Amino acid sequence: MSSTTAATPHASSLAHHFVVKIEHGNYDLGSWASASGLSVTWSPCEYRAGDTGNAVWIHPGNTKYEHIKLSRAACADSSTVQKWLVSTSRGEQPLSGAVQLVDWQNKPVVTWTLKQFFPIGWSITELNAGGQSRVAMETLQLAHSGFLDDETSAGGGAGSSGA
Repeated sequence: MSSTTAATPHASSLAHHFVVKIEHGNYDLGSWASASGLSVTWSPCEYRAGDTGNAVWIHPGNTKYEHIKLSRAACADSSTVQKWLVSTSRGEQPLSGAVQLVDWQNKPVVTWTLKQFFPIGWSITELNAGGQSRVAMETLQLAHSGFLDDETSAGGGAGSSGA
């Protein structure tokens, strides 16, 4: 990280947030305070030839991505999310886009380009007018088919990988 001025010594480390970009979409879903599920695992494939004793060859198998969960305090952008949910619930059209971690100046730090994503859940914390004051937290869950550029080419060779 680059150094900051004395007036904002910790601004760059404390003001990161996430932005969901939808390609060819009509909706700006706003900023999100937290994101989880940006992870990938590979199922190991083991192969043991009959004539090699106990030697086992291990190769990376199928890629598995977790669902992404975004959270923030409910805000004016929450109504835009509701309109987006209505439009996506009427048809099966997977979207492409990205989740970006942006800094306090809204400059992208890291981008995860999502392939074929769609919403699979939305919730808001329990609202209770008679209880203690709490911030109403909105959570959006997205399913996707990946963020690594690791498809195999038509010729059978491996594609490039990266995040």
